Amino acid sequence: MLKYSKQTRLLLAVDCIIFGFDGEVLKILLIKRGFQPEKGNWSLMGGFVQPDESLDQSANRILKQLTGLEGVYLEQLYSFGQPQRDPIERTVSVAYFALVDIHKYEAQISDDYQAEWFQLKRAPKLIFDQQEMVEQARKRIRYKAAMHPILFELLPTKFTIPQLQTLYECVFNTTIDKRNFSKRVLATGLLIKLADKDKAGSKRGAYYYQLNMQNYYAKFQAFMNFIPNPDSL
Repeated sequence: MLKYSKQTRLLLAVDCIIFGFDGEVLKILLIKRGFQPEKGNWSLMGGFVQPDESLDQSANRILKQLTGLEGVYLEQLYSFGQPQRDPIERTVSVAYFALVDIHKYEAQISDDYQAEWFQLKRAPKLIFDQQEMVEQARKRIRYKAAMHPILFELLPTKFTIPQLQTLYECVFNTTIDKRNFSKRVLATGLLIKLADKDKAGSKRGAYYYQLNMQNYYAKFQAFMNFIPNPDSL
């Protein structure tokens, strides 16, 4: 078998960063690492790429094996390859990320590796350079959410504007003016106002809305700068 001579062999891995929204707070899915080093510590879902796999195939296999999740759209984020990032062997890791509706996938979660959702603000310390991976993924999601209405897909079939605002505040880690947010989101033409109200928070209640799917796809590319200058938040 022909091989490149005088070249150092490296290990190739993938790590999966899964953010989830449960209607109230933004969370991250973590597992207890099953092997040394750092065995038993909280970790992203990671593993080594097999010779017969593409990166995408590896990411989906590892995510299913470690958490039970399947059918999640994973997007490639970035490659992490500092020489000393893994204390055992030189390993390059390609990170993937996803943002999901927790309620949609909660029945799939496996207990094999103690997969658990943590509030993003209260997540435990992660192994190796995984905290850097998480921060990079958060920046990417903020950028995408500022440009396109991707966060709308995390909401239930009918939702209130305060629920939508909570989601945006969680993702951007900031407080958004209530009146301005309502005005801007209604101006997008993406919402259909329903007749019923959610009265759990007050007697007056908040009207329910649903996503106008026809406008959603038609205006997906026209949703520019809904959150201006996301990097400054």
